[in-house]
Amino acid sequence: MKKLPLKKYLKTAEYAFSNYFAGENIYPFYASFKVTHKCSLKCNFCNVWMEKTPDLSKEDVFKVLDNIADSSIVVLSIEGGDPLVRKDLGEILDYAYKKPFYLFFTTNGNLLDKRPMEEYGKHIDYLHISIDEGHENLNFFNRLEEFQSYGPEICIQIVVTKDTLSAIEEKVKRVHEVGARTVVMPACHLDGTDDYYPDSRKFSNEITRLKNIYKNTITTPKGFLNNINKPHGCSTSSIIIDSDGGLFYPCRTVGKRIYNFTEESFMDFLKSHEAKQARQNMKKCDRSCGWYQYFATDAFASPFSLFSSLSPYIFKWNHS
Repeated sequence: MKKLPLKKYLKTAEYAFSNYFAGENIYPFYASFKVTHKCSLKCNFCNVWMEKTPDLSKEDVFKVLDNIADSSIVVLSIEGGDPLVRKDLGEILDYAYKKPFYLFFTTNGNLLDKRPMEEYGKHIDYLHISIDEGHENLNFFNRLEEFQSYGPEICIQIVVTKDTLSAIEEKVKRVHEVGARTVVMPACHLDGTDDYYPDSRKFSNEITRLKNIYKNTITTPKGFLNNINKPHGCSTSSIIIDSDGGLFYPCRTVGKRIYNFTEESFMDFLKSHEAKQARQNMKKCDRSCGWYQYFATDAFASPFSLFSSLSPYIFKWNHS
């Protein structure tokens, strides 16, 4: 995993303290950028493939990345749909990797055999591959060693439904055996999909149990496991950027598209009255959707919770 400039770490700490003393997550630290909504799969628990949001040109993708680089974001995940459908992906990864943030990459793996993954891997810090019943690719667990040969650290993303909760351990054990990581998350109930969301307390208890057995394998933070059992446990410490650069703020559940990353400074937007009002609206939401990206960091993103969320990635696990 690459090292970021010292000033980036110092600024991140500064933003974390600012959030803490302000009592709200003004500055986010994690972002996912859906460089396309196109996908080769149509998972039942997902609605991304249903959307018709257009993709940005490569040049406008670069504008988004420049804006992110000048912000509080310290981890960026390139996602979709499936980003592997973009033919200019190599250029996008090369450009993004040079920026002062950790670069994650998430794919359903359906196109791995048709893309130059070893070349792509040179410009990725963490490769996330979704493997579970919903993606209908459980056979990929037999290829984990192959995936590790791509170069970057791999993290297996496992989406758990109410019907697959009992089958988590065998997957985690396999990931543990090869010295990889896994992020385990519940299938939150998205608009336009059936409800596959597992019982949140049973989910939390099972993941906590497995974290104790398979040390340093599950990166799902403790904060997330606690927050999904609270009346209100989400925050704006994380954002999702659409394939046209648009941002639903404060989140995809209750937010509206009130900003676009191809336009003005994101940091200026965060300090606007409109953004502050959106954050207040988030506090009034009672949906408790359990959306991983919004629940995975403790309230106010204190310096400690920020460290807790990022440490599973920053500190490599020496498998024994």
